[in-house]
Amino acid sequence: MVSSIYSYISEQWKRPYEGEHGKLMKQRLMEWRRQPSIVRVEKPTRLDKARRLGYKAKIGFIVVRVRIRKGGLRKPRPSSGRRPKRMGVYGHAPRKSLRLIAEERAARKYRNLEVLNSYYVGEDGLYKYYEVIMVDPTHPSIINDPDINWIANSSQRGRVFRGKTGAGKKARGLLATRGLRGTHKYKWKKKAKERMYRKRHEASRGSRLIAPKTVYEELGRED
Repeated sequence: MVSSIYSYISEQWKRPYEGEHGKLMKQRLMEWRRQPSIVRVEKPTRLDKARRLGYKAKIGFIVVRVRIRKGGLRKPRPSSGRRPKRMGVYGHAPRKSLRLIAEERAARKYRNLEVLNSYYVGEDGLYKYYEVIMVDPTHPSIINDPDINWIANSSQRGRVFRGKTGAGKKARGLLATRGLRGTHKYKWKKKAKERMYRKRHEASRGSRLIAPKTVYEELGRED
């Protein structure tokens, strides 16, 4: 069976820092580090990954490379005296992934576009680099495309800030699952069942437990 060009590209990205591809990545990282933190690129670095996530080489799609500093939220140690507990140096880690932070920064830079998805393209000792696929929801080529015109719906506005992208759903625990349990469809059915049986639901925000009515209460009679 003849393999496609995408299979060869994906094979190279399994070990991107080895062999000839590793030399190319070293040149890329030296060049990317001199550039601004958010840069628009002409074409995706990983074409196979971009196409798998919905990218099309047409008007209305753009690709942005975002540079994110690696590591947690480490801060300088204060010079004045205080308890080690109150130093504020350790134990501060972001609750978002670096990939989600990269998507949000790209969305703030290009406010008229919507984030479709993103993928990893490299890292060095200080930074990680992601490419973010963005779509113009008001462009006629996007509105007339049945594969992507769902993003023009008003319900998708600001989708990256509401956890609707792939990185956002992963952070919310909606992608990592073993079977049906843990998916957003299963959770929706579970919460609908809780509403039906009047059990405690997350929408109540810690309110009292609503016990189900007995047969006598439903009939309006007392013991």
